[in-house]
Amino acid sequence: MANAAPLFIGLDVGTQSTKGLLLDTSKSGPDAILGRASVPYDLIPGLPPGAAEQHPHTWRDAVRAVIRELLALAPRERIGGIGVSGQQHGLVVLDEKDEVIRPAKLWCDTTTAAEAEEISHKGRFVVPTGYTLPKLLWLKRNEPDNFARVRSVLLPHDYINFLLTGEKFMEAGDASGSGAFDPVRRTYDEEILAWLDPKARSMFPRLIAADQPGGRVSKAAAEFFGLPEGIVVAPGGGDNMMSAIGSGATEKGVTVISLGTSGTVFAYSETPVVDPSGLIAGFCDSTGAWMPLLCTMNVTGVTEEVRTAFGLSHEEITRRAEAIPAGSGGILFLPYLQGERVPNLPQATGAVLGLRLGSFDAGRLYRAAIEGTTLGLVSGVERMKKLGLVVEAVRVVGGGSKNPLWRQILADALGVKVTGLVEPESAALGGAIQAAWVTGRASGNPETINAVASRYVVVTDGVTTPNADNTAAYQAVLKDFQKQTELLFGAS
Repeated sequence: MANAAPLFIGLDVGTQSTKGLLLDTSKSGPDAILGRASVPYDLIPGLPPGAAEQHPHTWRDAVRAVIRELLALAPRERIGGIGVSGQQHGLVVLDEKDEVIRPAKLWCDTTTAAEAEEISHKGRFVVPTGYTLPKLLWLKRNEPDNFARVRSVLLPHDYINFLLTGEKFMEAGDASGSGAFDPVRRTYDEEILAWLDPKARSMFPRLIAADQPGGRVSKAAAEFFGLPEGIVVAPGGGDNMMSAIGSGATEKGVTVISLGTSGTVFAYSETPVVDPSGLIAGFCDSTGAWMPLLCTMNVTGVTEEVRTAFGLSHEEITRRAEAIPAGSGGILFLPYLQGERVPNLPQATGAVLGLRLGSFDAGRLYRAAIEGTTLGLVSGVERMKKLGLVVEAVRVVGGGSKNPLWRQILADALGVKVTGLVEPESAALGGAIQAAWVTGRASGNPETINAVASRYVVVTDGVTTPNADNTAAYQAVLKDFQKQTELLFGAS
């Protein structure tokens, strides 16, 4: 057993659940995944409009349950390391005893719009509402007693890393979505932190390189989580950065679209990408390069609202939607149920336009919801193209990617071929791959992250090809989508 190839755990601490998988490095492709585990949870109920929070202990307990379920699949002594993906932008604040001060405000919390606008005017970068720094400024102004207790600011995956290692650190990928970080220089933005508060810089932890271990599992963590003491804890990263690794966006030319609670589009870049408007995030990735990314807030949550309202299964409502032609018979669904980030419309609401007698049926509205969320992403892709991104083919991940109708609508709206990935949990896979990579480098193995990822990332056999007639139809619908968004909410 001592000579057996190591196993690596990948975790994805998301908004709706924590998921994990176990990667066997003696195998490749789908065979390398020994098993998966998942624990669901919800947002804290009863909060004011726009607020979205979870307690970090919810993540901690879910991580523990997932790890223990995965450890039941293989000998514990074979575990060589762990990599953690986490939802981005959440604000975790700890006091002098490293205790959580209050629930974490999440990426989808829109109560900090005023703070985000002020920071954007004061600093050198546009900071969207969902980012972390506006939440810290909000805390200072709205909960001064809690702010006075803050000694450490962490992002969700950093908090799990802290529990695993007893050490506080950040890596450039997730940090570049905080608003407290300069992604071009890959360092903290000292000026904006000093403006926010003289003590703000001291609240943020040390930065670590993407290709080095973040730490080792501590004795306390080994006892609590059941992991072997001393194994490698990778730097981890935000869910988008880890999904990039787990979907093979570790080399130029690969564009990935994620259809999850939020919708994202990202690609690998060897140089920084700066959008003066701030709508396209010029993130660092979690491999040492950059990752231009756009994020919309309303994707599967919108389609689930429609599905559950009609009380139909996924299969039945999709079957009905497939019978509706592209454009949903003139129904236009503006999907801004939680406000929006791209375009920057934190106060926007959803709208359904074009309803007529006889058109209010499940299939038509479900298709319109898919089209609306997809066109929101396509609008962002058009902006990315203006910044130099070439979209020739797309890999699609996330819950929505399992729906063949959604894949077809995406291919039609973009006019490019779409492929899926064999492993649906790309962020958790990315965590495991990163853990294998940094563990190898710590032992003197010079392999690139792309070389490691290529052994485990596999695209599906089926390719969704765009329908030329539908592509033409969606070009017209996209113009109407952008026009109506501007008329109702002041942006396109």
